[in-house]
Amino acid sequence: MTQLHEPGLIQDERQESDGATEHTLRMWNGTELFYRAWLPQTPAKKALFLFHRGHEHSGRFSDVVKELDLRDTAIFAWDARGHGKSPGERGYAPSLGYIVKDIDYFVKQVLKLHSIPMEDTSVIAHSVGAVTVTAWVHDYAPPIRSLVLVTPALRVKLYVPFAMPGLRLLQKIRGKAFVKSYVKAKMLTHDPEQARRYDEDPLIERSIAVNILLGLFDTATRLIADAGAIRVPTLVLSGGADWVVKVKAQRTFYERLGSTKKRMRHFDGMYHDILHEKGRAEVLEEIRRFIDSVHESDDRRRPMLDADQFGYTRDEYDRLNEPLKTLSFKGLFFGAQRLSMKTLGLLSKGIRLGWRTGFDSGQTLDYVYENQSRGSLLLGKLFDRMYLNNIGWCAVRQRKVHVERLLKQTIMQLKQSSKPVHVVDIAAGQGRYVLDTLKDLNDAHVTAVLRDYQGSNLVAGRKLVKAMGLENVSFELGDAFDERSLAAMDPPPTVVIVCGLYELYPDNAYLRRSLRGIAQAMKNGGYLIYDGQPWHPGVEMIARVLTNREGDPWIMRRRTQEELDDLVRDAGFEKQTMEIDEEGIFTVSVAKIGGVS
Repeated sequence: MTQLHEPGLIQDERQESDGATEHTLRMWNGTELFYRAWLPQTPAKKALFLFHRGHEHSGRFSDVVKELDLRDTAIFAWDARGHGKSPGERGYAPSLGYIVKDIDYFVKQVLKLHSIPMEDTSVIAHSVGAVTVTAWVHDYAPPIRSLVLVTPALRVKLYVPFAMPGLRLLQKIRGKAFVKSYVKAKMLTHDPEQARRYDEDPLIERSIAVNILLGLFDTATRLIADAGAIRVPTLVLSGGADWVVKVKAQRTFYERLGSTKKRMRHFDGMYHDILHEKGRAEVLEEIRRFIDSVHESDDRRRPMLDADQFGYTRDEYDRLNEPLKTLSFKGLFFGAQRLSMKTLGLLSKGIRLGWRTGFDSGQTLDYVYENQSRGSLLLGKLFDRMYLNNIGWCAVRQRKVHVERLLKQTIMQLKQSSKPVHVVDIAAGQGRYVLDTLKDLNDAHVTAVLRDYQGSNLVAGRKLVKAMGLENVSFELGDAFDERSLAAMDPPPTVVIVCGLYELYPDNAYLRRSLRGIAQAMKNGGYLIYDGQPWHPGVEMIARVLTNREGDPWIMRRRTQEELDDLVRDAGFEKQTMEIDEEGIFTVSVAKIGGVS
């Protein structure tokens, strides 16, 4: 279980010659990250966060802050873990997702310390930093005011043939490995003084971990494919003579952005570091104008409560419902997949179970959680292992880990506040993740009711409870979309879980009824743990090949995290924290009724 730490400034402030103060913030896992702050004389109502490129640090923004001259704005810039004055092995993090989670925590805690709303916050991010920040905006859906992406490293130029396959092989063979950047100062800027500063900066480290490079590539691929989910006003800046990253990828991303207020500016002849290039005054003026225009605009973000009726994911859902021509490439491809799973695939026990009960059923989920390959003959076990190792099922198992982790943390928060802990899962199936958590906690004062609409799941769940020796858990019949039934839950729950359910229903009316009922039951306080599926690389394969628990094609309408959070907020909850797998498929969030604690 991840240990959460109280945030706060844990070093004395020290004033630098450029007007910045130096601070350290204790992060979500106890790491103490260094950051700089440029604060106006009177408390600011607006905030700007700066995120540096790979290898660099927050001090590189000192001249940028001075030239932007945003006197009414509190400005913050961190040194990412493994960079600058922050701790950690140079150029390394456990994963790119780790850095994205750092961003979420860092921004929230700094804003909390300075009493500035997220809605009045802008972000400028450079190169690798631009990709991690974009992943944060896509995955965590923070309601920031504007986003400026400076030469985002959506595709790094790798001049060695087969570089990515080679790096993947190196990662498998050596585990933790590092490579040296080929980028020299003369490839970043035409300005000789800026190039000299770069070369002489002792805090710049040219090594970068292979896992971060691979994570950068994979995350950028996902962001380009799903840029339509991003509705934040966005400015993309590119250099016409960029040696480091590909402008084509930036253009594709920009064209797919879902924002109605977006702009891309291309600076002919400029290298990668356009913030320190000759003629950078024009770059900084473009940034200043964009941020000011967004802040001055009366246009505010419109909640996505009706995204099931029209919009980005609704269009995708409609396309998936359209039958393919039998002799088209996709028709033949998916037809072959379905045929193979209906024939040879039946040697796999998991595939047989999926065809019999639905690939979205509680029985299938339990089988995936067990993760034990079974089947007829050696070939059947091999097929079953391939089936269980599918990226979607791996993400499902990670979702279970996240649900259990957040459930434990939520229970501990309630207990520390001397509040009763009564857990209700409104669509539990057999309740595996709740039962495993309660078994691990071994606390008789924590009670749970697991509801489901299928009697077979209740019978199987009760057997499981008896086998695990849990006396503080009961199962009952319940409809997760019956508002009155949910509102009448007695005793009132202090933790409600809804997992693996909402993504199966495309219409938001179902979710709104469900969430209203939960909110009414929890009117005296409590937490909601909910999951989402904002992204799935195999969503079309699932729709064209697999069947659901009703025996129909398993066609899902993805909900962006922004849409899901809007629905939860509309019911009276406010999101507190979130987990997401490295592939960005499943999120698990905790929201508190009545607002932020």
